[in-house]
Amino acid sequence: MAKTIFNTSEKSNFILNMTEEQYSKLASRGLIASMLLVPLFTIIPEVTDKASYAFSAGGLAVGGVICMILALIGMMKKYIGKGAVIPVIAMGALVLWGVISLINGYDLNISMYGYHNRGEGLLAILFYFGFFTTAAAVKRETAVKTLINGIVAVGILNSAVSLIQIFITNKHYQFVSVDDEAMAASGLSMSPIFLAMVLTLALAAALIGFVTSESKKRRILFICSAALFSFVIMFTYTIVGICGLVFSAAAAIAAVFALKAPKSRLVSVLAAAVPAALAVVLVYAGAIGNITSYRTYDGRIAWWADAYMRASASGNFNSDIINIDDPVDVYTYMNEKTVDIIQKNPLTGTGPEQLAFPQVRKVNDLTEIEDIMTANDGIFDKDYNEYLYTAATRGIPSLIALVLALVPALLIGYKSMRKRKSAEAFTAFVLTLSGVLMFFISCSSIAYAPIFWAAAGTACAAIEKPKKKEATEKSANKSVKAEKEAAEKPAKKNTKAEKKA
Repeated sequence: MAKTIFNTSEKSNFILNMTEEQYSKLASRGLIASMLLVPLFTIIPEVTDKASYAFSAGGLAVGGVICMILALIGMMKKYIGKGAVIPVIAMGALVLWGVISLINGYDLNISMYGYHNRGEGLLAILFYFGFFTTAAAVKRETAVKTLINGIVAVGILNSAVSLIQIFITNKHYQFVSVDDEAMAASGLSMSPIFLAMVLTLALAAALIGFVTSESKKRRILFICSAALFSFVIMFTYTIVGICGLVFSAAAAIAAVFALKAPKSRLVSVLAAAVPAALAVVLVYAGAIGNITSYRTYDGRIAWWADAYMRASASGNFNSDIINIDDPVDVYTYMNEKTVDIIQKNPLTGTGPEQLAFPQVRKVNDLTEIEDIMTANDGIFDKDYNEYLYTAATRGIPSLIALVLALVPALLIGYKSMRKRKSAEAFTAFVLTLSGVLMFFISCSSIAYAPIFWAAAGTACAAIEKPKKKEATEKSANKSVKAEKEAAEKPAKKNTKAEKKA
């Protein structure tokens, strides 16, 4: 009999009566919606100047609320496995300490909602908790499979827009410097670096999907998607993109041997390598913008084209201090300055999304925050090392909480992969590992985080096979068969007796 509260109807108590299978199906769809909403909302500021990229944060808010509700249901129904308790608690601690950091931050409004062209304030961290916990509460392998399909779909959506940016029109990254017209792709991720991070996860999922899928149609879809992703990722002109391409190809090779797939599917490596090589050839042929050689533009993209020109979140770079064309020099400088900021306020940090604030030297008579930031040359708002960035903006306790969420997620994902030996478990572990490694050379964003935290949560999920249903069906089939045989025996004996007579 269905459970109800206070004699209400069964339909109004659907949460009480929700099965693990129903929850997993609903959770996977909610997570996919959350991953797609940010890029879909980003279409508006990409096509018109009437809306800022604060509009994109609206997509995160809608998806975040959906997943917060699903996360509460998952916790109420006790669907979160014992192994996932520590990382879920760590994610909760990340939110709670974020409140302390918010109170002690420079600007409470930015601490809560994030910088208006970034959107990663405390609310975003709360939503990330919702994505992670919802995914960790999933109980069915089919739900994980659906989620992986959603990650590939996000990659396709971003890549389709990127092709327009590469070959037709490009709003923010046509020029990566005053002279270099590179037509860098950002898709619907707001920055080429963030796009490279998104496509790394999508590419790894597509390649592993091709290697492991038994369906011919799915293999065709995955291999075509992988070719598209590897082509586009080269037009981000970033170290993250190149590293992501190599990592994804290595993951596909590992999947062939770990999951005992046909060796012929090693062709997936070519599906990644050939389109990437084609992208480089097009650049050298002078078919893209006005450049005739391929190289990375990490420093110019991160500091000038994105933070300074698009987001108005930082000042222009100082060429007397750093070599903007040397990514190592740029990232080393950012890391060293960030460490200095951590040392000045190690406990609560600067406040969410306020890394640039302690670097500001002059305000003059300026009142708008964007004008203040762009007037201060040499300051930056993002450190492309998420671990240092977390410690600097939300304090070392937040960094500890982040590590306590990620390391157990990796360990649980690895154990689950060894135990289940399924394509879904392997993909969840690989995507989590990819994100953990990328955080050393890049940082979080509202376009990337929903995908990563959903994947990391899935790696922690205590997946159960619906054995009871299968066992019931088998026993029912056996009993029916036994009844038929029992009914046939007397009939055979009567036939023999009639023949003798």
